[in-house]
Amino acid sequence: MYVSNAWPGFWRAALLALALLVGLGVTSTVLAQADPDREAATAVGGVSPDTWRQVRSGETGPNFRDSRAESTYNLVNASGETWRQLRNRWVSPFGLIAIGGMIVVIAVFYVIVGRKDLSGPRTGRKLLRWPLLVRSIHWTVATLFIVLALTGLNLLYGKFVFRPLFGDAVWGAMISASKVSHNYLGPLFGILLIVLLARVLKHNWPKKHDLEWFKQGGGLVGKGHPDAGFANGGEKLWFWLLATVGIVVVVSGLVLDFPNFGQSRDTMQWANIIHAVGALGLTAVALGHIYIGTIGSEGSLEGMTTGYVDETWAKDHHNLWYEAVKDQAVPEQELSAGRPPPDDSEEAATRS
Repeated sequence: MYVSNAWPGFWRAALLALALLVGLGVTSTVLAQADPDREAATAVGGVSPDTWRQVRSGETGPNFRDSRAESTYNLVNASGETWRQLRNRWVSPFGLIAIGGMIVVIAVFYVIVGRKDLSGPRTGRKLLRWPLLVRSIHWTVATLFIVLALTGLNLLYGKFVFRPLFGDAVWGAMISASKVSHNYLGPLFGILLIVLLARVLKHNWPKKHDLEWFKQGGGLVGKGHPDAGFANGGEKLWFWLLATVGIVVVVSGLVLDFPNFGQSRDTMQWANIIHAVGALGLTAVALGHIYIGTIGSEGSLEGMTTGYVDETWAKDHHNLWYEAVKDQAVPEQELSAGRPPPDDSEEAATRS
């Protein structure tokens, strides 16, 4: 009997057609899931505006359950969007304006006014200003501050600068290193900052002559230099900024560093905003502090590197302190020869 060869071809065509139909069905499902609206309708049947309002408000019901016991987790976290808007629209621009503006002000000031030189020649007689222990703590805190500032700026702005320049791999490594450094060095900075503030607190209580110091702009307005004790008005302002805003930054950083003490998500978000605003503001002011203590004022850096300042510098910037300790001045040659001064105690150095 003859069997036609058409039947095998027919079945192959039928199977091919069936495969095409199945493929079209799968493709339509994938396309539906690629569309957010169709995906939501497929994943959660009967989604309505009232349903999303219920989810967003955090209400629970038979259709919205979390598998974790006694969880307050919300599918839609409205406060997270508020945090994102504050961070991106306010905090980030504030940091750029504060830090960038301070850099511009310092540059313009240096071009117009220049370095503040001593009023006369150096006498060659030195006064002990900062004992070794205080200098050591100061430089440790200053180094940690710079590292934390740079890593914090990288966390906030790094992806806009380094990612386009170096690519994802290098930028990812930088972010990881910044995060680890910031998290682990932050608590150490906080401890040493408190120690430093406690050591110099007695010199930073406000005095009546500090008002005159501010009126004269630290000597920029009018003739002569305003009266100042061991610490002038500007140094006291920086001290109290560190003692207030600095401590707030440290505490908010600890809240972020140790989220395992029951902090809510909202608490963490507000701690992040407060931490960023305070740290960016302190970084901007610190630039001014660094400028004045280095290239902005002749002889200022010597006090924190060697511990001693020249008599001329002391008379120019801290005349009231100079009058109290001028009898402790020693010739520079004796210090160079390694001879100890008559009284090198901290009490003698900081008498005012």
